[in-house]
Amino acid sequence: MKNILILTLTLAFSSCTSPTQTPQKDFIKDYVERLENSRKYLILVAEEMPEEKYGFKSSTESMSFAENLMHIAWAMDWHSQTLLGGRKARDWNTDTELKVGNKSKKEMIATIDKTFNETIELITQFDTNKFNDKLDYLGLNRTKRQIFLLLADHITHHRGQMLVYLRLNGIKPPRYVLYQ
Repeated sequence: MKNILILTLTLAFSSCTSPTQTPQKDFIKDYVERLENSRKYLILVAEEMPEEKYGFKSSTESMSFAENLMHIAWAMDWHSQTLLGGRKARDWNTDTELKVGNKSKKEMIATIDKTFNETIELITQFDTNKFNDKLDYLGLNRTKRQIFLLLADHITHHRGQMLVYLRLNGIKPPRYVLYQ
């Protein structure tokens, strides 16, 4: 009887003190799955637009199709490598790796794919104990957990613009990829 009581108390105590890391690790796993699907869909969208239409803009003040694509890469790098990873931010005025420049459609798609790889690698290794660390986000006080959410929203926002650009050019967008 004494052994049963000890076993029961041990099980009860261990369930109360189980690590809280499991839900956070699950969040990372789910987030990476979402990013993989987002990559897949964004590349389908990028492939659908003919290269000669990559300069298309819906208005003079809008970004072109290519600029939206490379802006996603730039912002993904900034959110992940700089805000989450602590690396010094790229200098927009001098860094050309994540800008349109003279890149071909193929080069831009390879660049976005590489940026997704780097982002996913960083997120997979992210220390979830830092989720509540706060930082300056363009004048706002945000947690690193919020940066994860902002990163996903930003990709969706600019990809949505690219989908409209396809439609404005009479191109049917690829079928939506779920969970992204």
